[in-house]
Amino acid sequence: MKIHFAKLALVSAVLSISGLAVAADPIKIGVDGPFTGGSSSMGVSMRDGVRLATAEINKAGGVLGRQIVLVERDDEAKNERGVQIAQELISKEKVTAAVGYINTGVALASQRFFQEAKIPVMNNVATGSIVTKQFPDQPENYIFRNAAHDSIQAPMIVEEAIARRGFKKVAILADSTNYGQLGRQDLETALTAKGIKPVAVEKFNIKDVDMTAQLLKAKEAGAEAVLTYGIGPELAQIANGMTKLGWKVPMIGSWTLSMANFIDNAGPGGEGARMPQTFIQQPDTAKRKAFIDAYLKTFKPKNNRIDSPVSAAQGYDSIYLLAAAIKQANSTDGPKIREALENLTAKVEGVVTTYDKPFTKDDHEAITANIPVFGEVKDSRVAFAYAEDMKKNANVRVKDAKAKVAAPAAAPAAAKK
Repeated sequence: MKIHFAKLALVSAVLSISGLAVAADPIKIGVDGPFTGGSSSMGVSMRDGVRLATAEINKAGGVLGRQIVLVERDDEAKNERGVQIAQELISKEKVTAAVGYINTGVALASQRFFQEAKIPVMNNVATGSIVTKQFPDQPENYIFRNAAHDSIQAPMIVEEAIARRGFKKVAILADSTNYGQLGRQDLETALTAKGIKPVAVEKFNIKDVDMTAQLLKAKEAGAEAVLTYGIGPELAQIANGMTKLGWKVPMIGSWTLSMANFIDNAGPGGEGARMPQTFIQQPDTAKRKAFIDAYLKTFKPKNNRIDSPVSAAQGYDSIYLLAAAIKQANSTDGPKIREALENLTAKVEGVVTTYDKPFTKDDHEAITANIPVFGEVKDSRVAFAYAEDMKKNANVRVKDAKAKVAAPAAAPAAAKK
């Protein structure tokens, strides 16, 4: 009898230990972005923001008593690489959720696999307006975002150029990727709403180093400002091209004009460029100061300047949003996390904003038009373009349903970069 009870006690102990081991299994979150190449300024900053938030959460005990483990992959800003990574994260790594996606085309090509697997994706940088509307025919949507989509940014750019600064003749220069061409469409839609037709609409490719032909057409058409949709290296070539031509008109474009590889490569030619920003590296609240201080201390960026502050801040916030949903769901089950994200009961204090019920079943966009402010390149850094925006930025900003700008209903057939 004693032996029998001893065996039962041993089995019970083993089961108890096994149960504890299972309970302590880490929560895997995939991190996908371009950590090399022309988009790496955004990708690395995003990844570092994600790492910082994860370290803070783990230090505080993790989520559901479990540590978060990041499974990081470099998609090189290539659609086919993004697809491979998505399949690996789902089938091999068994991730609970994924964050990232810098390039709109990579997001559109890759996130369909997460949708099929019912695993939530938090897009924290890609801004193509259709990213969260890719699967309108499906009853549940697993694609979320905490970045300012282009249907918010494009009207802001046009308002800045036409209404605020009084330009009547504008040219559009956009890269040939999905990001650039979808952004161009949004710009043209916003211009049409103002009764304005661009005097020139020009395209360029990734890695182009000579924008003379496009700029000459814009100049000859009498453009008073150039509206841009592209990423840092090519945007710098636009600024440098204007300098070579001795033709200097304002550059007003999407948030990517804040990238370090635009600012540094454009030099004096980039000064004065303006762009919408969800976050500017200025410690104007306690939360932002703590984030900036921790980021600079941990990653030690050159000149104490975050390469892509927007990417870093949104990456950081994306992890806290996911952690809040996992905690509320009390589960790592994909459908339960999705449902929790759509019905978050607790406010999430982020760096970009305080997220108060950021998502609903029909609205997976955490950022609304009242949140971004205008930045301007000044002395090789991004600063506030307007004093009133400094005050706005210092206040707690939350999602405002009245400020919502609807994104298109479906994705285009092609999902190019």
